[in-house]
Amino acid sequence: MEHSLYLWIGFTLFIIIMIIIDLVIFSRNPHKITIKESLTWTGIWIALACVFGAGLYWFIDGSTATDYFTGYLIEKSLSMDNIFVFILIFGYFSVPPKYQHEVLFWGIFGALIFRFVFIFAGAALLEQFDWVVYIFGAFLVYTAYKLAMETEKEVHPENNPIVQWTKKWFSVSDQYHEDHFFIRHKGKLMATPLFIVLVMIETTDIIFALDSVPAILAITTDEFIVFSSNAFAILGLRALYFALDGVMSMFRHLHYGLAAILGFVGVKFLISNWYHIPTYITLIFIVLAFAVSITASLIRPEEVEITASQEEDIK
Repeated sequence: MEHSLYLWIGFTLFIIIMIIIDLVIFSRNPHKITIKESLTWTGIWIALACVFGAGLYWFIDGSTATDYFTGYLIEKSLSMDNIFVFILIFGYFSVPPKYQHEVLFWGIFGALIFRFVFIFAGAALLEQFDWVVYIFGAFLVYTAYKLAMETEKEVHPENNPIVQWTKKWFSVSDQYHEDHFFIRHKGKLMATPLFIVLVMIETTDIIFALDSVPAILAITTDEFIVFSSNAFAILGLRALYFALDGVMSMFRHLHYGLAAILGFVGVKFLISNWYHIPTYITLIFIVLAFAVSITASLIRPEEVEITASQEEDIK
C-alpha cells in the first residue's frame, strides 16, 4: 500500500458511516425516490467526491489529486452505461419503484467489495508481469469497439448462469413480498423475485468492473486512489439512477463517448512502455468525449414520452 494504514482505515470508516446513513434514511421508509430527492443526493455525493479530491491536493500533491479526479470521471462516465442496464433489468422484472432502492443499495454494497478485490488483483498483476498491460489495453480497445457498434441494449436473465444456479438451489416465489429477498412459505425458505433481480444487478456490475478497473489502472496503480475514486462514483450511482431513470433514452449518442474513453485508455495502456500520455491529457479527453456525446444527444434526441408521474416527480 502506497498510503498509510490510518488513511485506509479513515476512508473505510467514512464509507461505512455513509452506507449506514443511507440505509437508515431510505430503508426505514421504502418509497419511490423522486427526481428532486435523487438530484439532491447526487449533488451531495459529487460534492463529497470533490472535497475529498481537494483534500488530496492539499495534503498530498497535485499529481495524486489529478489521478483521483481522472479516475473518478472515468468511473462516473462508465456508470452511465450501468444505469442503462439497470433500467432494463428493473423493467424486465417489473420491480415496483419503491423497492428499487433496496436492490441498488445491496447490489452496490457488494460491488464495492468486488471492486476492492479486482483493484488489488489487477495492480498486483501489473506489478509482477509487464505483459499484462497489453492484455488490459487490447481488452479495453475491443470493449470500446463493441460499445461503439451496439445498436440496442438487451437483458437475458435466462442466459445468466448465476441466475440459473440461484433458481436451482432456491425455490422462487411467483410474486414480490414488499422489499424482502427471502420469505418462509409453509416452513420452507423461498427466494423472492427481488432476490433474482439483486443477483442480476450484482453480476452485471461485476462484468462492468472488468472494464472500469483496468481503465483506471491505466491512470495509476495506486490502490488507494483507484479504490477511493471507484467508491465515490459507485456510491453516487444509486442517486444518479433515480435522477436519470425515464430520460436516459434521450442520450442516444452517449455510448459513442464512452467507447471513445475506453478506446483512448486502452491505447494509453498499449503504448505505455514507449510513451506515457500525461494524466491531464487523459482528463481533458474524458471531459470532451463526455461533453460532445451528451451535446450531440441533446441536439438530436429521440422522442421521449414524459408520463404524468414523472412530471410530478420533477415538480
